[in-house]
Amino acid sequence: MSSTSPSELSAFPFPELVREIIRRIGEDPSRPGLRKTPERVEEAMAFLTRGYELSPDAVIGDAIFEERHQNMVLVKDIEMYSLCEHHILPFFGKVHVAYIPDGHIVGLSKLARLVEIFSRRLQVQERLTEEIAQSLWDVVQPQGVGVVVEAYHLCMMMRGVEKQNSYTITSAVRGAFRDDARTRDEFLRLCQSDHRPVG
Repeated sequence: MSSTSPSELSAFPFPELVREIIRRIGEDPSRPGLRKTPERVEEAMAFLTRGYELSPDAVIGDAIFEERHQNMVLVKDIEMYSLCEHHILPFFGKVHVAYIPDGHIVGLSKLARLVEIFSRRLQVQERLTEEIAQSLWDVVQPQGVGVVVEAYHLCMMMRGVEKQNSYTITSAVRGAFRDDARTRDEFLRLCQSDHRPVG
């Protein structure tokens, strides 16, 4: 396979490509513990990158409702798992998504679904943050949108500088969150506040 072109590689089944990777790192893909690994990797990658098959319009669907509420709606601590596009290593953390309705609200679970759409792709955190914010802005058309992502990156923790305790924070704002400092400050303050489970 070393001299094959990209077009020729496309003819190989996914598991066979994984077997070749296993060979190249010095392992034996035929040994008992690795025999089914290529098929498992194929299934895992399909699951971890399923966001390519989804769109914000399809996921939100008809879960937009007329409502006069015009104050901030914030869903905090949405779990996020993604793959760094530079090393295909995981990065993971939490996402805070807020918006100010303008005559319509969206089902709360759909905010978590938006996070899933864009995190289940090969990503960089900066783009992920922007894509979540822009999709909510486009589909719901609110007065403002704010998104904060906090994540640990295994490409920093397991390799390279190997810093175990550092994490990355990114933000994206639209509309009132960008134009009104008080609204933005309230959003950021709520993101930083301690959360205690109800009950």
